[in-house]
Amino acid sequence: MTIKLLAKDDRPREKFLQKGKSSLSDSELLAIIMGSGSREESALELARKILSSVNNSWHQLSLLSSKELMKFKGIGEVKALSIIAALEIGKRRAVQEIPEKPVISNSKDVYFILKNKLSDLRTEEFWAMFLNQSNKVIHVSQLTQGGISQSVVDVRVLFKTALDHFSTGIIIAHNHPSGSLKPSKEDMGITQKIKEAGKTLSIQLLDHVIVTHDTYFSFSDEGLL
Repeated sequence: MTIKLLAKDDRPREKFLQKGKSSLSDSELLAIIMGSGSREESALELARKILSSVNNSWHQLSLLSSKELMKFKGIGEVKALSIIAALEIGKRRAVQEIPEKPVISNSKDVYFILKNKLSDLRTEEFWAMFLNQSNKVIHVSQLTQGGISQSVVDVRVLFKTALDHFSTGIIIAHNHPSGSLKPSKEDMGITQKIKEAGKTLSIQLLDHVIVTHDTYFSFSDEGLL
């Protein structure tokens, strides 16, 4: 059955125009992104199949590579890239909604800012937030990729960046793709190393946050700083 054979109210594009974007289901939105299905099934049916394979989770769908998407019959390279691009746009939009210089008052604020950068990655990345005396974020940067144990965090680069931005406080963060919130031995080690280095320069390590796909762990909240 093709989309042309469906009742008009069930056609995603027509429904979008007549009832608005909020009326569309997730599968209908995905069908519009894809544009068409295969000879055997409509775009809507294909969208339902794809979403069902990831438990109807946009987050899980965003983890699929173009090759993994192309395993679905009816998904070629162009459609796969269209899906990935649409999800990336959503991710970037969420990041842009963050105030230009947010004030950090607790670990939840840190998580809100960094979750869109770290929560859906398959490999570990190490990031740092640099704050002024009013606890306003004045700079955010990525320091490493590949995990703390595989890629050594250069403390000199971290504090050079802090000095360049006249920062008085630092918050470090990294993700655990496994979903585990338990700090590793390496996590504990780099935290203490940065904390001690900061004392010499009067730049305080305020927190170390571990981010997973739906929650976080704060060293500060747990009394580990």
